Amino acid sequence: MKYEKLPHIDSPDDLKNLNPDELKIVAKELRQFIIEQVSEHGGHLGANLGTVELTVALHYFFDTPQDKLIWDVGHQAYGHKILTRRRDVFHTNRKLGGLAGFPSREESEYDAFGVGHSSTSISAALGMAIASKLKGENREHVAVIGDASIAAGMAFEGLNHAGDTDANLLVILNDNAIGIDPSIGALKNYLTKAKIGYKPKQDNIIEALNFSYKGPIDGHDIDALLQAFTELKKQKGPRFLHILTKKGKGLKPAEIEQVKYHAPGKFDKITGRTLESEPKDEFIKYQDVFGKTLLHLAKEDEKIIGVTPAMPTGSSLKYMMEELPERAFDVGIAEQHAVTFSAGLATMGFKVFCTIYSTFLQRAYDQLIHDVALQKLPVVFCIDRAGIVGNDGATHHGVFDIAFLKAIPNLIIASPSCAKDLQNLLFTVSQGIHQAVAIRYPRGKSDIKQLNYDFEDIKIGKAKKLREGHDIAVLSLGKMRWTVEKVIIKSDKNVGHYDMRFIKPLDTNTLDNIANSYKKVITVEDAVMHGGFGESVQAYFAEHHPQIKVKKLGLPDEFIPHGSTEELLEKYGLGVQEILKAIQE
Repeated sequence: MKYEKLPHIDSPDDLKNLNPDELKIVAKELRQFIIEQVSEHGGHLGANLGTVELTVALHYFFDTPQDKLIWDVGHQAYGHKILTRRRDVFHTNRKLGGLAGFPSREESEYDAFGVGHSSTSISAALGMAIASKLKGENREHVAVIGDASIAAGMAFEGLNHAGDTDANLLVILNDNAIGIDPSIGALKNYLTKAKIGYKPKQDNIIEALNFSYKGPIDGHDIDALLQAFTELKKQKGPRFLHILTKKGKGLKPAEIEQVKYHAPGKFDKITGRTLESEPKDEFIKYQDVFGKTLLHLAKEDEKIIGVTPAMPTGSSLKYMMEELPERAFDVGIAEQHAVTFSAGLATMGFKVFCTIYSTFLQRAYDQLIHDVALQKLPVVFCIDRAGIVGNDGATHHGVFDIAFLKAIPNLIIASPSCAKDLQNLLFTVSQGIHQAVAIRYPRGKSDIKQLNYDFEDIKIGKAKKLREGHDIAVLSLGKMRWTVEKVIIKSDKNVGHYDMRFIKPLDTNTLDNIANSYKKVITVEDAVMHGGFGESVQAYFAEHHPQIKVKKLGLPDEFIPHGSTEELLEKYGLGVQEILKAIQE
């Protein structure tokens, strides 16, 4: 496509020199530019195609960055980045050292608030609006909340507070009826009824919260958007604009298969056909090891229930939802509710498997402590995307779970290194357990190409010796086992290798045996070392076997940026050469 307008738009100031008809050309070119960039470099597609006209209209009408524009969720902000001085470097998006995949305050003055998780925009924008009032500053504050984020509890906390203020706040609901998977719940059904020209019979829930409500309007109509902005700017206090958009707008396959094209990988920019089709003999993803094993177990045991907060496809709970829908629940973007809902089920004798990404479990820490662990309820947390996850960056890496879980009483923490151990752990805890369990596993491919369901009980808290050695013992956790095995082949030293499997309870019997056979120990974990697995090992040896020297390998006390998983592991000393160097030294 030949670009007429977009190459000359270096900032929102350039947009303001155009007339509304020219804005439509910009929108068409911006959509094509996003398609071309994501088709070649990967990233989030559908949500960004759905916000093109909205993005153009916002930066044309409002005086950004003086006016504060907050995007929620951040994966709908590619157009925003392209129009705010980042077009020519957008090809570096989500690459090591390049642009972040989400808004970042460090990256640009136009990114008023960093966001990777959902439902934070209203609270942040309200805080900014109150601050501007206190400082006597006259500016607009706009929160764009989309992709099902409005249904989360924090969004309602923000709306509830804002409705009791006279803050200069505009909330724009980008209503496309889908997050990553289709939206669920009563609020979704309420909003679905609000088609153009139709007024729901119920009282308007937004007006009941003291917002001035306008909509719904067509979110792909720039003229209608500009007219709405003009009308709403004249009003005082909290205002709410409800727009209807289509996720994947402008690329037919993305409009039809919205789940697949949320982040489809590389694809043909003309046809939309994805290019990374998986061979039939491909290794099975860990999420599918979990999802298919849980389905198998649930067919055998009617007490098993699956729960996920808005990630049935990403976590592979979808298999159970398809075959046993009455016992598998997507509760929406509501991690706190997911955990306490699971706790409630557990009080009634059900065996609850709550599958949740590591980075999203952070949002329900209080519920995990008070509603599950404190009450000794046997909820099993299947923690997907543990460790470094790659290009989504700091907001999505699952590197804190060991540290924040380890302090909680009545909680078993396991980190299986292979698909079979994951299956066996799921089987073991499904047979009955009297406290909460956290099973963490990584993103991506496992070590097997085909599942079998011949299960074995795993002894809780028992490590596994993989290789006998002398002088140096390497204690690996989770997927780091496979990197260590490559290292040992390259090493000229006789290295012992132990797959520890459990962080809590720690296998102190194995540690005692190691102390009798080795002088030096190296721990390897794909997580922050501060408060991590290595610290537990080091503390035990310091107290019981002070002669043992311990070297910890893991991630430093800092936020890990975006980049490929391999690049990041090497950068932070967890690649083959880096671990080999530690052994040799």
